[in-house]
Amino acid sequence: MTPTNLQLDREGRLRHFLSIEGLNRPLLTEILDTAERFTSVGNQAAKKVPLLRGKTIANLFFEPSTRTRTTFDLAEKRLSADVLNININTSATTKGETLLDTLQNLTAMQIDLFVVRHGASGAAHFIAQHVPESVSVINAGDGRHAHPTQAMLDMFTMRRHKSDFTRLRVAIIGDVMHSRVARSQIHALNMLGCPEIRVIAPNTLCPAHVETLGVHFTNQMERGLDGADVVIMLRLQNERMNGANLPSKDEYFHFYGLTEQRLQYAAEDAIIMHPGPMNRGVEIESSVADSGHSVILQQVTNGIAVRMAVLSMATQRSGQEALS
Repeated sequence: MTPTNLQLDREGRLRHFLSIEGLNRPLLTEILDTAERFTSVGNQAAKKVPLLRGKTIANLFFEPSTRTRTTFDLAEKRLSADVLNININTSATTKGETLLDTLQNLTAMQIDLFVVRHGASGAAHFIAQHVPESVSVINAGDGRHAHPTQAMLDMFTMRRHKSDFTRLRVAIIGDVMHSRVARSQIHALNMLGCPEIRVIAPNTLCPAHVETLGVHFTNQMERGLDGADVVIMLRLQNERMNGANLPSKDEYFHFYGLTEQRLQYAAEDAIIMHPGPMNRGVEIESSVADSGHSVILQQVTNGIAVRMAVLSMATQRSGQEALS
């Protein structure tokens, strides 16, 4: 079974959410529309709907995370699921138990859905291939491969501000080579009909032949920002700054940091996004991150509704059922 059809059940509905690749525009649009209906839950006095009552979800985070883990946890609880957070650092995997052993033991506890973050690309696919048919898997980030729920919350945020993907010019800036977020964003933007996706990065932080992903590449900030409607800054990982890929933080900011001056090249009503956590003064100037153009905190809020949508769809029921 290939990753493409592994994500869908026999009726073409979402069973696993492992990557944007292999899905289609109607399904991505359904995720966005379902998330739109869930946004009102956070404004209720009792921030819960009974959609996943009786379901048990296990969050398996083999890598540290704050935003992703917290928003998944909130999304699950707002859907009334029973939530099990597995501390991998103290689990049996550190004592020699394999990933498959851990999975089989948890499955024996009648877990209905796994949310997985892992440092190895393809880990979520591996787990999805070894769970019973009744169990779903959601990828919360695997290696350099994919981070599909982050991409979808970014698409949701864009749609709320810009509405029409087919008229957008989107600039993605930074460490594209090591970014699973950027890969998922690019696949989602292409699938939703975005006509112009620009990648701006130093040559050392951009994959070879990146144009084959359907983007335009430049290493010149001003050129890449020209007229951009959406500016997405990527996190520069500390290990990249200490390695041969970059001389120093100061030099990176000098050439690729988003400043007020550089932002003037973008469209007047451009929005600024960042998957977090930000390195202020390295990727982005504080005054820009806190400006009226920034929708970074809105991304965090939107992540709850989007993850509620994906969780609800993976259980083969409509989010509308819980809200009607």
